Amino acid sequence: MGQVSQNLILIPGSLCDERVWQNQARDLADIAEIAVAHLHGHDSLVAMARATLADAPERFALAGFSMGGRVALEMMRLAPERITRLALVDSSIHPIAEGEAERRQPQIDMTYKDGMGAFADWWNPRIVHASRREDAGYMALLRSMAESFTPEEYEKEVRALLTRPDAREVLGSIAVPTLVLFGTEDMLSTPERNRSIAEAIPGARLVPVEETGHFPMLEKPEEVTAAMREWLLLPLTGEG
Repeated sequence: MGQVSQNLILIPGSLCDERVWQNQARDLADIAEIAVAHLHGHDSLVAMARATLADAPERFALAGFSMGGRVALEMMRLAPERITRLALVDSSIHPIAEGEAERRQPQIDMTYKDGMGAFADWWNPRIVHASRREDAGYMALLRSMAESFTPEEYEKEVRALLTRPDAREVLGSIAVPTLVLFGTEDMLSTPERNRSIAEAIPGARLVPVEETGHFPMLEKPEEVTAAMREWLLLPLTGEG
């Protein structure tokens, strides 16, 4: 049994709540005091970062999933002295692509027209591992998380992503123990994108999780938790 000696903030991704981190929050509680950020209702990544920092302890370890990884990098930009270690799970740093806003608008429209549950039923099979698409309990969890948002809140998340700052300049300045973890069959935040993130962060550890899609912390929770435990137990800069 470990000893709780540090704070850990977990940041969910788009259309996710604390349940996306449920396994890690439970299984790492012996070595960290854990809080999960609440991002509903903000319309910029900087606003999400500032709100999370306002609720955070003075110093903490930080893990962000997907959009939450982008929020984590904004927190690193705003308050690097407060963050003791960083984990990015299936995240991205690429800037806005040409035509991205136009491609996302029909998704926003679908949530208003058909509801969040219907949108989740259309979207999630595209990003989970193929072996999990017929897992009724798993797909119901993803649907339920999406349904915890209103269409208005989802639209704000999309607007936040469409106005995202360029995070690439942050990576080279990161000087804390960093974990970059990804699902090897993630079609949204691709392995190539995750590898490029790790290559740009000095000393980052890259951990692929085989046979998982965009949600490795739910699809292979034990592997993700083990990697995060090892990361949380790494000595900090200046420690023996």
